[in-house]
Amino acid sequence: MSASIAIQVLPDAPNDQELCRIVDEVIAYIADTGLRYEVGPFETTIEGEDYDQLMDIVKECQHVAIRAGAPKVAAYVKVVYRPEGEILTIDQKIGKYKES
Repeated sequence: MSASIAIQVLPDAPNDQELCRIVDEVIAYIADTGLRYEVGPFETTIEGEDYDQLMDIVKECQHVAIRAGAPKVAAYVKVVYRPEGEILTIDQKIGKYKES
C-alpha cells in the first residue's frame, strides 16, 4: 500500500435518521470502489496504490452526499502518502484489536 485516507463526511441533515441515511449512501459508494476500507464510528479509512484515485474518491464522497439530499456537506480528511515504498496498512494498525 502506498496511500491511505480517512474521511469523515458530515452532511447537513434535519435529524439523525437522515444524517445516517446520507452517510450510508457515501459508505455504499466507497464499498463500490472495490478498495480496502474500514468503517469506524467517526470516519472511514480507505487504502490503495493510486493516490489520485483516493483523492477522486474524497471528492466524489461530497457529491454523493449532495445527491442524497444534503444541502451542504463538510468533511475531515487525513492522508498518508508514500510514493516510494509501503505505509502501514489498516490491518497492521488495528488488526490486533479485532475480535476473533
